[in-house]
Formats: sequence, structure tokens, C-alpha cells
Amino acid sequence: MAFDVSKIRADFPILSQTVNGHRFVYFDNAATTQKPLPVINKITEIYTQCNANVHRGVHYMSNKATEAMEDARKTVQNFINAESEREIIFTRGATESINLVAATFGRQFLEEGDEVIVSEMEHHSNIVPWQLLESQNKAKVVKWAFDDRGELNLAELEELITDRTKLLTICYVSNTLGTINPVEQIIEIAHSHNVPVLVDASQAIQHFTIDVQQLDCDFLVFSGHKIYAPTGIGILYGKEQWLNQLPPYQGGGEMIETVSFSGTTFNKLPYKFEAGTPNYAGAIALGEALRYVSGIGLDNISKYENQLLEYATDKLQTISELRQIGTAERRASVLSFVADCAHPFDIGTILDKMGIAVRTGTHCTEPIMQHFGISGTVRASFAFYNEMEEIDILSDGLKRAIKMFK
Repeated sequence: MAFDVSKIRADFPILSQTVNGHRFVYFDNAATTQKPLPVINKITEIYTQCNANVHRGVHYMSNKATEAMEDARKTVQNFINAESEREIIFTRGATESINLVAATFGRQFLEEGDEVIVSEMEHHSNIVPWQLLESQNKAKVVKWAFDDRGELNLAELEELITDRTKLLTICYVSNTLGTINPVEQIIEIAHSHNVPVLVDASQAIQHFTIDVQQLDCDFLVFSGHKIYAPTGIGILYGKEQWLNQLPPYQGGGEMIETVSFSGTTFNKLPYKFEAGTPNYAGAIALGEALRYVSGIGLDNISKYENQLLEYATDKLQTISELRQIGTAERRASVLSFVADCAHPFDIGTILDKMGIAVRTGTHCTEPIMQHFGISGTVRASFAFYNEMEEIDILSDGLKRAIKMFK
């Protein structure tokens, strides 16, 4: 379909509101995206037409819900081009997906003295689970630092990998710097040393096409709420050869084959990792969100969001009091910046009074702040429903805020 931002905005009723007497400008998309009417309507449809616990019933409604959930799994499979739907695990989000891998991979493969390479630009959810393993004497976390532009050096990766390196974990796109990492090359280097790779695609999945078979990643995670789906639903993709080797993450219903007090056997993939009643409503709505995005076309989305990023970068560079944090050559639609005359929180508060929603603080990436010696940033992040005119409003708002503090 042809890209028409005004038509797209009509699908997002929340954007038509006013906030504090001003037009609502939403630039906090890296934190969570707004939901289009087809997704909202799908949630209503689930609870009014096919609400029943999945996989466990013989009655019509349960079968209908089960079929809808499994169709959503296949939609995810096709969206990222996984080889099999058995490689698609529904979780509560990217955080749970990473914790699942850390806990099960750690239990199965890591011994004291082994190493996990973690980049300096990761979200806390891709640092802390590995540190928890470290605290259990399961592995040592090895930091892969970035330079002052926010780019990783591939030559340094070669030096970091040792015969004790058991896994590398990397974000596809930094939620603070906007850096698009050369993931395909990173995976190639790691695999040349027989090191598997986990990719956090939480800030990438909504911006451009991801093909897990082309990437050849071993694990990939993302959250539904970053790609216009509800909160509380996420995806773990894992190559079947790895998932078959990992032990269960949680015990309960659905993930078992048989249970007795003499022992338990576990279900086949993907259900081995989906203990308890799943968020089937979220899973079905995630499938709807992916179909919505596919209808617009990720190539169209990527092209338009790049135009937004270029326009915003040029616009904010005219404000001399601002300093951009993260100037990598390849970036997604995220802009982080600081002003010497005011704390990020104060700037964000003033912008909110003008109806402009931005994120302020560390963005769950404190190591990035430590790298630059700052307490936090103001972050504006863009989605395909944003308009150039909104960037003008942001620029004017920043000028007014800076004038107040100066």
C-alpha cells in the first residue's frame, strides 16, 4: 500500500488528543508504541468472541482460541523468516526472553570461568541476567566497549573472544544511541570461533526487516509493545538445535508431557518453554500488529522514519545549546541529547507542559551514561505515524525551554 501518514494516523486515536491545551506530540516510541485500531479491535474481538483457555479444551471456544494463537505463532515465524514455528516461543517480553536464555543456557552450558561477552550499550535487561549468572559463579561478564560516536569496533571483538567465551549478546539497535550495529558481521565473527549469539531486536523489529535465517543468529528476542502490539507479550526465537538442548525455564501446566511423583517428562517445542496459561490474547493481538505493519510495508516504514530522523537531526543541530549523544554512521530513529543549562528531567517537564512527550533519564542504559560522564539525556524517538510538523513543534519547544533555563 502507498505510504500515507495522515491515513496511518487515523488508525491511532490516541494521537488526536490534546495535552495541557496543546496538540499531543508523542516522541516516546522507543519506550512503547501506540496501538492501531485493528489491534485494539482484535483484543475486543478475542474477549467477546473466542475467550477460552488454549490447548487444553475439547470444546469449540477453546479450539477457536487455540487456532488463533497458533496462527499468530506462524505469523511471527513468517515475519522474521524462522525455519519452523517450533522456534517461536511466546514470553512476557524481551526481558523474560533474555532471562529464559540466561537461566537455561547458564544451567546447561556454563561453568565457573566461562565468559559471556556483553556490549557496553545494552539495555539493563541484557546486562543484569548475565551478571546474576556471574554472581552464581556460572560465568564472567566481559564488556565490549563502544567509542565516543557510539560504535563498536569489530577488531576488538576478535581480541575479546577466548576459548572460554560461551556466548555473545548484542542489541541490534541501541535504545539510547540509535546505533544500528553490524549484527550480521558480528555473528559471522562469533560463529568463526564457535560462539553462539543472542540478538536483542527490541529496537529494530519495528523499523526494518529482520530475517533470522539470513542473520544466522542463534537466539533473537523482542517485545510486542515496541511494534504496536499490547504490553505483556514478547518473543524468543531460538534455533531448534539450541532450544532442544536447553532445559525448561519454568515448571507448570502445558510444558509437561507426563507428571507423577516418580518423575516428569516435558512437552515438545515450543510448549516446553510456555508454562501455565499463556497470554493468548496478547499473542493473537501481536499477530494482528505484525499483519498491520506488513500491510504498510517495512521498507516504506524504514524509508519514512529515516526521513524523520534526518530532518530532526538537522533541526536540532541548529540549537547550539544542545549536544547530541550518539553519532554513529548508521542509526535508527532515536535522538538523545543534553543541554548544559538544564537537567534532562527539567527539559522533559517543560516539554510536557507543551504537549510533547519525550523520555528523560538513563533509559535503562546506565553504562552508556557512565561512558559519557552524564547523568541522563533527553530522548526523542520516532515512529511511522509521526509528522515533520511535530519535529518543528519539538524544536520550538526546546528553544523555549532552553531560553527559560538560561
